[in-house]
Amino acid sequence: MTEFAEVLRAWRDRMRPEEAGLPAGTRRRAPGLRRAELAALAGVSVEYLVRLEQGRATHPSAQTLGALARALRLTDAERDHLFRVGGAPVPSHPVVPRHITPGVQRVIDRLADMPLAVVSAAWDPIHWNPLWAAVTGDPERFSGIERNVAWRHFVHGPGTIEFDEQHAENFAADLAADLREALGRYPADRDLATLVARLRRDAPEFARRWDQARVARHLSSRKTATGTPVGPITVDCDVLTVPGSDLRIVVYTAAPGTEDASKLDLLRVTGLQGVR
Repeated sequence: MTEFAEVLRAWRDRMRPEEAGLPAGTRRRAPGLRRAELAALAGVSVEYLVRLEQGRATHPSAQTLGALARALRLTDAERDHLFRVGGAPVPSHPVVPRHITPGVQRVIDRLADMPLAVVSAAWDPIHWNPLWAAVTGDPERFSGIERNVAWRHFVHGPGTIEFDEQHAENFAADLAADLREALGRYPADRDLATLVARLRRDAPEFARRWDQARVARHLSSRKTATGTPVGPITVDCDVLTVPGSDLRIVVYTAAPGTEDASKLDLLRVTGLQGVR
């Protein structure tokens, strides 16, 4: 058995179902995740996971390795080892971090009753919960640059998210300033450089704001989601930066006792039904 297959199997056996939000059950022959469960969490087929664990599949993609690392809640050191023995370059600090650490995952789990997403410093969505998808639309509909928050805002417009005039100005200005700060921290990240170059070329509003050379981070805003299955919901958006990883946890909340809070409660029941 290869080192890659050995550690993958060991880490799957180590992972308790309840850590992944799955029922522990009473008929498990082993305490860890079943292959089908890990495959579903990582977005790969069970057949491919079997081949990986048996050493019959070689050179998995960096995307697959990252998905497995997140699903197994590996530490940074374990994630790096998985990449090395999987034959892929280890993600380095000159590029935007995209690994969700176990600590971040625990925060996500604690906030499961709120619309929540985790984005990178480049504003690429890495993780989102069903309630986020119900409020904003499911990011799974898009891939590559089309999924990026800044790209969608500046190229396609806010879509089903509405801002008042002041928050619209602040959000657009902060996104451009945030990406400039990220580019300064991660000059070797080709995907980030490509994103900025294409935005400057294809989005005049972004290019104008970029030329102002403002550097800042987007921290909060107020917006109305107009495309939810239960009607418009006005929410406060807060962006929490994770120290040491540069990930951003984006959380939507509504004031308790308001109609908007009641609609969020209803969405927790209806989930993705009717999401566009």
